[in-house]
Parts: sequence; structure tokens; C-alpha cells
Amino acid sequence: MNRAHLLIVLSAPSGAGKTTLCHNLLAVDAQVSRAITCTTRPPRRGEEHGRDYYFLSEDDFTRQIAAGEFLEHALVHGHRYGTLKNEVLRHFEAGRDVLLNIDVQGAATLRQAAAADPRLAASLVTVFLATRSLAELETRLRNRNQDAPEVIQRRLAAARAELAQWKNFDYLILSGTMSEDLQHFQAIVMAERLRTARVQPPPW
Repeated sequence: MNRAHLLIVLSAPSGAGKTTLCHNLLAVDAQVSRAITCTTRPPRRGEEHGRDYYFLSEDDFTRQIAAGEFLEHALVHGHRYGTLKNEVLRHFEAGRDVLLNIDVQGAATLRQAAAADPRLAASLVTVFLATRSLAELETRLRNRNQDAPEVIQRRLAAARAELAQWKNFDYLILSGTMSEDLQHFQAIVMAERLRTARVQPPPW
């Protein structure tokens, strides 16, 4: 049975666990590939160009915006992030679904683009991942030991606005354990693959 490919967007406040959830889905679902996003922020410890992100200078990022090469881009916590159109298309052409780990601004841009692009609209599935409280989110941010206290407070302030956007997404996952989050995410992906609007059944 043939079907249209999915563009799966996962968004969440910083620290909610979206990167871990993306890694876990990719580990168990061979039909999904991750689209590597671009950013102007410096690499964190252990991150590599072309594996975790495409790390670009401000000038390079601006040039690619002007050339219309981004499917979406946004300014987040003082740094630019964006998804290249050809990064998504190369996975579609290889016969795979595409997973995007992006912020709520990027998801909003994709929804706007989908309203004017039938192919994108047919592929797009948006999922919002959230902790059950801001206190839990703060605990997760502190436990990952990546940010200074003042950065954590900025991320928590941003999270309040991001959490208000959950109704704009197709699905909401309230984060529990890693295995529970993955089970819920897999259920969403499978359901979307089986939508009659996306499948081409055999000639009965």
C-alpha cells in the first residue's frame, strides 16, 4: 500500500524533552528520518556540525533567508533557527517520513505555509509536548546542567508563552516517562499513516 509521506513537527518548551523523544522515535521507526535544522548558536559540548545541527554564521543564515532556501526560520533565545527546504525534500525523495524538532514559532510558520501549499498541507502533522507543570519543567532544565541560572529563568519565562500555543497543534502529549512519551508519539504517527486521505490501497 502506497501513502503520502509525513512531515512530523514536534515542538515543546525548552527542557520538556523533545530532543530525547525525537531520538527515541528515530531509534525504533526506520521509516522516519530527522531533518537537521540550521542554527546560529554555538555548538554545545558533544554536538557536531551536520549531525546535531548545521551551525551557520549570521551572514550565511541571512544569505539563505534572502535566497528563499528555508521552509521556516525563527529567532529563539537570541539565536536563529531554521529548516532548509532541500533538507526535507531529500528525505521525501528517499521514501521516508520526516521528523522536525522545532520551536512553536517555526511550527506556526509551517502551518501558514501549509495553508498555501497543498502538498505541505497533506504531509504536515504537528505535535506539542509539555510537562504537567512549570515546576516540573524547571526541575528538568536544572537537571540537564546546560544553562546558567539566569538562562533557565529566561527559558521558563518563554515557556509560559509557548505553553499557551498548545491548542494550535494537532496533538498534545503530556510528558510522563520516556517510554510513555514514545508510546504516545508512535500511536500518533501510526494513526496519521493510516488516514484514508494519505493512502493508496491496492486495486481490489
